[in-house]
Amino acid sequence: MSTSAIARYHDALQDRAIAHASAEVLDRQLRHDGLFFGERPLCGVLRPRFLSLGQYQQLATACALVGSAFEKVRVAAMADSALRAQFGLTAWEEQLIHADPGFDVASPTSRLDAFFADGEGGLKFTEYNAETPAGAAYNDALSRAFLSLPVMHEFSRTHIAVPLPAAPSVVHALLNAYYRWRGVREAPTIVILDWKEVPTYSEFVLFEREFRALGIDAFIGDPRDAEYTNGRLMIGGKHVTLIYKRVLIDELVTREGLDSPVIQAVRDGAVCMVNPFRCKMLHKKASLAVLSDERQASLLTTAESAAVAAHVPWTRVVEGRHTQYGDRRVDLLEFIAANRATLVLKPNDEYGGKGIVLGWTVNDAEWEAAIATALAEPYIVQERVEVPSELWPAWADGALHLGERMLDTAPFLADGITMSGCLTRIATDPLLNVTAGGGSNVPTFLVEPR
Repeated sequence: MSTSAIARYHDALQDRAIAHASAEVLDRQLRHDGLFFGERPLCGVLRPRFLSLGQYQQLATACALVGSAFEKVRVAAMADSALRAQFGLTAWEEQLIHADPGFDVASPTSRLDAFFADGEGGLKFTEYNAETPAGAAYNDALSRAFLSLPVMHEFSRTHIAVPLPAAPSVVHALLNAYYRWRGVREAPTIVILDWKEVPTYSEFVLFEREFRALGIDAFIGDPRDAEYTNGRLMIGGKHVTLIYKRVLIDELVTREGLDSPVIQAVRDGAVCMVNPFRCKMLHKKASLAVLSDERQASLLTTAESAAVAAHVPWTRVVEGRHTQYGDRRVDLLEFIAANRATLVLKPNDEYGGKGIVLGWTVNDAEWEAAIATALAEPYIVQERVEVPSELWPAWADGALHLGERMLDTAPFLADGITMSGCLTRIATDPLLNVTAGGGSNVPTFLVEPR
């Protein structure tokens, strides 16, 4: 169905006046909201991502089951040091995850990153961003921008196009976690916490507006400006009761230390932080290996096990052991060495595509070197999945251009199980990472014929 909707949308863009006007409106909207990385726009194409209602339901069902399975494994690991060791936590991470955040869910706001190809078994979750999922407010700002395009007005004559907001559920998840921590439903003072110089700062501004529109005091703060005295966390001279944590825990510890004001205040229970330190366990890429490993099968329900088998690609921590691959037992290191063309190596705790080696893009010697690195540092190996592609329209040099681009599907989750909105990234590079310098974000819309 979405194929016919795409064709109809592209037909509307064949009117040069509509295409040109749409490009101009989009550029103005992006500039108004500061949606640029330097001089590069966050979105460089003229069409949103389309999902049919059936595709959305399939995605939401898979998210609920896989998300529930993740949380079951995490809870079991908190009580079992041997199981917890499979995640590859560092000594300081092991120390921090036991701090009680004041609420049950480890990641009130999270994002599953997937590739959603056509056909049965075409949905595969390849990463779980359980720590600092970015892009929800970007998605909503882009949705508003696309709704204002002349081409969307033309398209709406034949199709119903409904945006999928993501930021409101992030806000609700944060507030609900705070209410549980505080014990009463009272308004917090929120700091959106990260370094001043990060490239995603413009999204913090959008979230600041989102909170203030609800009458909630919110501001953007830097961990370097924090002070903790007499049981009160102060940032920029303001008493903070809720941290919307966008700074990475690794960076916070590395740059400020375990005795920094923010970390001390959170550990003392003087401030609520979302996501809390214990999110670090599921954020590790090894979480997909732990989830899909035969050793954990007994922890899951039949429905959860089926969803993991269908939607989580075969993933293992790189180490010397025997394990199950399909219906056979394999020596893991021998298997990795012999199957370069179908495997990916990923560092356990990096982001932005850093350190990832796609086996089919390197030669045997480079693969052998990558395996050596993966044995020396915490790494996972994951089976290659199909990366879908679509035609995308862009306006350049005074004309409309249609080009093939790969795309991913990254649904946002509230409280670990409820899909609410969906980030889509497109690129010509298979890593599809926007902040690393390539590709575009596009908003995701539900589309059905009128």
